[in-house]
Order: sequence, then C-alpha cells, then structure tokens
Amino acid sequence: MPTMYDAEPQELISKAAEELKKVPEIKAPSWAQFVKTGMHKERPPANEDWWYMRSASVLRSIYRYGPVGVSKLRTKYGGKKNRGVKKEHFYKGSGSILRKSLQQLEKAGFVKFAEKGVHKGRIITPKGKSFLDKIATKIHGIKPRQEIQIEAKKEVAEIRQEQKAVKKAEEKSK
Repeated sequence: MPTMYDAEPQELISKAAEELKKVPEIKAPSWAQFVKTGMHKERPPANEDWWYMRSASVLRSIYRYGPVGVSKLRTKYGGKKNRGVKKEHFYKGSGSILRKSLQQLEKAGFVKFAEKGVHKGRIITPKGKSFLDKIATKIHGIKPRQEIQIEAKKEVAEIRQEQKAVKKAEEKSK
C-alpha cells in the first residue's frame, strides 16, 4: 500500500487540503483573508483556500520530521525578504498562522504533543497517518506516472518505425 512518501508532495498537499475542508474542526479564522504569511512576503496569499493548503502542508511536515514545534515550522515557511538595494535577509514565517493551524489539527485528532528524548513538539497520530496515506493511495491509483511515460515512449518509437518504413518505400519506388 502506498504511503505519503510514494506520492508527489504537491498533489498530496492539494488533495489533503480538499479533504481538510470537509473536517469541521479546521476552518480559516476571520483574519486569514487579510494577513501575510510572513514578514518576508509583500502581499497576502492570492489563493482563497490557502489556509487549508498550509494546514495540509503542516500535517505533511509533521509526518516527515517527527516532533516539530512552531519555531522549526516558522523556519521552514520563512524566506528571503526583498529589501530593495540592500542585501536580502532571511525572515521566519508567521508563528500565529502555524500555531492556530497546529491547534486545529490537534483538535481534529491528526496530531498530538509528545516528547521523544530531548525533542518535544507535535507528532502525527495514527488517525493523521492513515488520513495522509489514504490520500496517497488515491493519488497513486489515479495515474502511475512511470507507466504513462513508458507508454508514450513506445508510441513515439512506433511512429518513428512507421516513418522509416515510409521513407524506405519511397526510396524503392524511385
């Protein structure tokens, strides 16, 4: 059975965002349409469903990186700020967005707080793991990319062989 690691990250996040819209505990706050996602950004996100995309991305990050806190996620979602003529600097992403998203995911039962040795933060629950793995299974079942590429190469090879046969026939008729 395919896991989250077998699916394309972008496809997985977009499909997970669609599924997260159906979860009643996860809703964009009223201020989400006005806020930037970090100090390094100039404008708010253009996508109206960006909250669900970010929540799905956070869920995937927690699955991958184990106990994760807000600080580590802020660094992950940060970026370089264009300061005009001056040198660019790295700025972290918004902590409030990540905190609220983590709280909603925790309320939905997808993540929980845990300590593993010296590391503490949110880890994914079995419910969250199965949620992402089911989506990965759907994606993997829809279009296996390698088979499509192999079939396309075979078709191209067949067309080239036909073209060579036509050229040979033309040369013989001359």
